Amino acid sequence: MENIEKIREKTDEIDAAMLRLFEERMECSKELAHYKKEHGIPVLDPEREKQMLEAFSAKVQNQKFAPYYIDFLGTVMNISDRFQKRLNEGMKIAFNGETGAFAHIAAKRIFPSAVHVPHASFREAYAAVEKGECDCAVIPIENSYAGEVGAVMDLMFEGELKLTGTYTLPVTHNLLAPKGVKTGDIETVMSHPQALAQCEEYINSHHWNTRAVSSTSYAAQLVAQGSEKNVAAIASDEAAEIFGLDVLDHDINKSAVNTTRFAVFSKADYVQPGQKSTNFIMLFTVNNVAGALAKAINIIGENGFNMNALRSRPVKDKAWQYYFYAELEGDDTSEQGKKMLAELSEQCDFIKIVGHYTKGLDLSNKNKYEIKG
Repeated sequence: MENIEKIREKTDEIDAAMLRLFEERMECSKELAHYKKEHGIPVLDPEREKQMLEAFSAKVQNQKFAPYYIDFLGTVMNISDRFQKRLNEGMKIAFNGETGAFAHIAAKRIFPSAVHVPHASFREAYAAVEKGECDCAVIPIENSYAGEVGAVMDLMFEGELKLTGTYTLPVTHNLLAPKGVKTGDIETVMSHPQALAQCEEYINSHHWNTRAVSSTSYAAQLVAQGSEKNVAAIASDEAAEIFGLDVLDHDINKSAVNTTRFAVFSKADYVQPGQKSTNFIMLFTVNNVAGALAKAINIIGENGFNMNALRSRPVKDKAWQYYFYAELEGDDTSEQGKKMLAELSEQCDFIKIVGHYTKGLDLSNKNKYEIKG
């Protein structure tokens, strides 16, 4: 066995080599941070990090070291995330609605370290990115209870921004009141009309009056500012934190599967060539001849692309003409994808790839995207 000085000398050499590699890795992290900011991608990608840890764990030659290597690699990745977060702290994210609204909650969970900028409408949030006032926008595109958001589909059709990711956020309504107020004190509840409808059974069971306002977060703000102790709001627990209200009851909406899907829009596209998990959104109009739509759908299927959604919307400046919104599984940048688009061009007047995304990113855990340390 070597003496301790020789072992320490060898350890120092290894540590020096690791230091050089660490610096190289942090330079890559800096480039990643700039790329993610430009393309509207959150710093933290839990699914990719999980895949990396599993893949590298299997490559450890001496498996008794595997759990220690996973701890080591996880620490390095966490340091990288913290560094990228710091570099992107000035990132500005547009969202529609007021502080505490569900779009604000989604924006905070996707980009926890950014500056979140409220806008009065979908169009204003979208335009803020087009004008360069914000780096990207977080806007709802679909709700499991109310369906697709047609106004946002129209923005995709008319605008130039690229969709770079989709995220699902369960809509949970809570009963909020000023501190000290009890459930038995309440006579009236206020919220957005849709929230009141979704909580109708709960409201009726207590025989409360209702008052509709423009948003759930605005209801929470009014209750916090008001002097009426018998008025409560229906809103999120984040709104309770922001406006200093107590949560008297959780999850009072009748639909336990009420989920909103949000999309991130930025000026730059984000494509992962060759990734089987890639999904993309395509908008198109078909030639004004019999059977053109059926032929277009057949072309998509014959080229091996699974269509998860197909919807139609009227073209605003052309009476009785429609465009189609399709969500497809597959890689449109592959050779098969290029072939499909070439064949579609023979049946379609207009084809537009809005953006690419990975399915299954869930924002239900508000701590999931926070970076520790």
